[in-house]
Amino acid sequence: MQTHPAKAKILITRQVFPEVVNFLSSEFEIDYNEGDDVLTAGALRERARDAAGVMCCLTEKIDLAFLEQCVGLKVVSNIAVGYNNIDVAACTLRGVKVTNTPGVLDDTTADLTFALLMATARRVTESEAWLRAGDWKKSFALQQMLGADIHHATLGIIGMGRIGQAIAKRATGFDMTVRYFNRTRLDAATEAKYNVSYATQDAVLRESDFVLVMVPYSAATHHLIGAKEIAMMQPTAILINTARGGVVDDAALIDALKARKIAGAGLDVFENEPLFNPEFLQLRNVTLTPHIGSATRSTRMAMAMLAATNLKAALTGKTPLNCVNP
Repeated sequence: MQTHPAKAKILITRQVFPEVVNFLSSEFEIDYNEGDDVLTAGALRERARDAAGVMCCLTEKIDLAFLEQCVGLKVVSNIAVGYNNIDVAACTLRGVKVTNTPGVLDDTTADLTFALLMATARRVTESEAWLRAGDWKKSFALQQMLGADIHHATLGIIGMGRIGQAIAKRATGFDMTVRYFNRTRLDAATEAKYNVSYATQDAVLRESDFVLVMVPYSAATHHLIGAKEIAMMQPTAILINTARGGVVDDAALIDALKARKIAGAGLDVFENEPLFNPEFLQLRNVTLTPHIGSATRSTRMAMAMLAATNLKAALTGKTPLNCVNP
């Protein structure tokens, strides 16, 4: 009797899409957390103990304790661009490939970033809440819900990667002046393509009407924007963060918003999310969204399918498209 080798096991830690599960199930044994509850550290280690591959999200911490119990692991495929939830160095030492999903979410995240910028500048959520509360008593008043112009304003971008460049491209339609700071300056051709000019981080903070933070989270960027940096901003300026929680010191930002040291903020990411600082909810001059930067069906599908493709490649002897530790 002919026997067939056992299929390698994959743990999918969060709910994805049926197409993604079907794509993987033909070749692998699937343990699928379809209920979508975030697994505890213990449950995650237990379910991945005999897995060759894990497809996870930012909600799962892949650390040394996890790796020590999952000795058969070959690949961790993150459904995200960032991978600060994964100890990449520890994975590398154990021969575990780590992959991510860059590129497919750039435009969608840039769209949401610009939506936050516009909503905060024009006080969209604040004015809607005011209307819904029955406080709209005058059909028109010259000083009613005054906001800030976006067109011809100065946009400062801290972190000029793919998403930063996509945002700069959108800014041209509003005739904005775009200045940026990046760890490595762009070449002249790229600067010309996106009509941006380089400046120091301090200059970006001091001279911009809108400051966007677009850097990945790491120990080096923890609280990159804190009380000192916010104090450099103009009192009429607006801060936007769609990068990662922790890049901005949320407590310092709340203090600045309360004191009107800056005009407002638009946030899609927070420290300790979803258990973000509840003081944000008491502020009118902040626009809040629950980490939806890439949340369109087509983009999230593309992210999940890219993660599945990376995982499959790693387990079938091929090179993944997006390997963080080749």
